[in-house]
Amino acid sequence: MSAFDDLLAFQRQTEALSSVAERLAWDQETVMPRGAVEQRAEEMAAMESVLHERRTDPRLGEWLDQAEPEDDEDARVIELIARDYRRASRIPSRLATELARQTSLAQGIWADSRAKDAPEDFLPVLNDILMLKREEASALADGGDLYDALLDDYEPGTTQAEIAALFDAMRPRLVALREDVLGAAFQPEPLAGHFPQETQLRLARTCATAFGYDWTRGRMDIAVHPFSSGRWQDSRITTRVVETDPFNCLYSTIHEVGHSSYELGIDSDYAFTPLGRGVSMGAHESQSRIYENQLGRSRAFTGWLYRRMSDAFGGLSVPDADAFYATANRVTPGFIRTEADEVQYNLHIMLRFDLERELIAGRLDVEDLVEAWNTRFLRDFGVAVDRPANGVLQDVHWAVGLFGYFPTYALGNVYAGCLHAALRAAVPDLDEALARGEADPAVEWLRENMQRHGGLYPQRQLIEQATGADVGEGPLLDYLEEKFSAIYRL
Repeated sequence: MSAFDDLLAFQRQTEALSSVAERLAWDQETVMPRGAVEQRAEEMAAMESVLHERRTDPRLGEWLDQAEPEDDEDARVIELIARDYRRASRIPSRLATELARQTSLAQGIWADSRAKDAPEDFLPVLNDILMLKREEASALADGGDLYDALLDDYEPGTTQAEIAALFDAMRPRLVALREDVLGAAFQPEPLAGHFPQETQLRLARTCATAFGYDWTRGRMDIAVHPFSSGRWQDSRITTRVVETDPFNCLYSTIHEVGHSSYELGIDSDYAFTPLGRGVSMGAHESQSRIYENQLGRSRAFTGWLYRRMSDAFGGLSVPDADAFYATANRVTPGFIRTEADEVQYNLHIMLRFDLERELIAGRLDVEDLVEAWNTRFLRDFGVAVDRPANGVLQDVHWAVGLFGYFPTYALGNVYAGCLHAALRAAVPDLDEALARGEADPAVEWLRENMQRHGGLYPQRQLIEQATGADVGEGPLLDYLEEKFSAIYRL
């Protein structure tokens, strides 16, 4: 066997073990008995210890030095394994193992604290995780910026300075549009009523099927914080149910189907290689956000959904499909990021981006985080946070150590804006299919132009190849202004 063959065979086992660890995490957030938290933490720590040992195995360095690619795919595989090897080699085994243990424990503590509105129960644990993440960032940064080192895990090659500049460019138009919308004479009515859980879940499955979710390679469960998990032949989704708000369940489901479909749509030849997963979290979010918003909240698809929901719930409080479309896209200064409308969603991300940069840099202490969050939220949204579960406790990300992850949501929106403009040009009759509850033309275009490539190309190159244009915030902001100006009759 050649050095490249040895490298690929070794990586195949590492990828398989990583998938097993991911399944343990899925189990913890869905069906694991609550009393098993400490045991699961030890299991996750043990898995991470084994994985870290493999990712830093000296033989990797030897194979990487000797491997000779035969084509561009081989070269990209070598590039990605080398990148992971360099990063893993900078992190001590003790640190990798302890992070896995502490973040596993913290998930349960965060969920209980959120349920009880008790940040004082969670903040000490968060501080421990923050200290570990700072240590990790220092090891990875090699004298460079700590936050950039963490961000590189989720959006390779991107810096906080680039994201800050993007956000500075987006904020004025987003804030101006929000002011116009909230000040408009016409305001859509909220959806009122009681919507039983089982009926919501049946509709959620119908929506997932409409967006091409492969139930032979997936399943849907309930979680505190919706997420998707898995790849290749097993990619699962979760959702959550609020019986006064069916949009929460339905659009969380469509969002996670976008993530899962990306993984299931990758070329099967890439399974168990670094090419067999989404290239970045921004690229991943582009799929979930375009499924959820540009497609799922379109006038055409909401017309179909209105009929399905009316039948399922015996009528709705809104009178017709046009009113339902406006209600499904209603702009309101709510607290929860995952429930935020398209106009304000990126403003939620900007808040988290700034706060976590301050935490990593040591300019903000965890003990001051609640006050900092509440002050910033009041300034940005004009509403005082009423309770911690609607504020600093709402997201699981910091509990599981995902510092640097939040800005990829906004990057995903920007990528989705670019992809949507190209999709509409390529499939001019898309609305006719969406009006029948058929997202197939969009799903097939996204699979062909983006999803199937997995990690073959860097994320910006991937988006630019798919769209034939440079990546920028313009298409997203133009789409938002056009859509919400029409809805609010501006």
